[in-house]
Amino acid sequence: MLNRVLDQMDLDRVFHALADSGRRSMLERLSAGPASVSELGMPLSMSLAAVLQHVQVLEASGLVRSQKVGRTRTCMIEPAVVRSAESWIGERRALCERRLDRLGEYLANVSVPERLGPEGDSTASSRQGAVDDQ
Repeated sequence: MLNRVLDQMDLDRVFHALADSGRRSMLERLSAGPASVSELGMPLSMSLAAVLQHVQVLEASGLVRSQKVGRTRTCMIEPAVVRSAESWIGERRALCERRLDRLGEYLANVSVPERLGPEGDSTASSRQGAVDDQ
């Protein structure tokens, strides 16, 4: 799983998991290191059963894995999956930035009258006003 690229279904599960603020809070906590399910639930106002359901969603998305030792389930973040989602977002961002750069270059190369159109030339309208004043 560490070297695999996320396919569309995996991405859907990752973004579904990230859609909930409680789960994002759990991920933030796990970025500092492993934690038990009860530790993840402490700052949240929900039952332990609800916390466990959120952990299961995080596990299903691949963002988190857990290990049960005795009565304690310890969760840890899966950085490879986080990096894959980050990479997907980065690719979209780069595409948008390239498009905006091309638009900026185009607009910089178009002369002012072409941008404003034949009626929108501010110098032509000021000249017309000067003729009307005479």
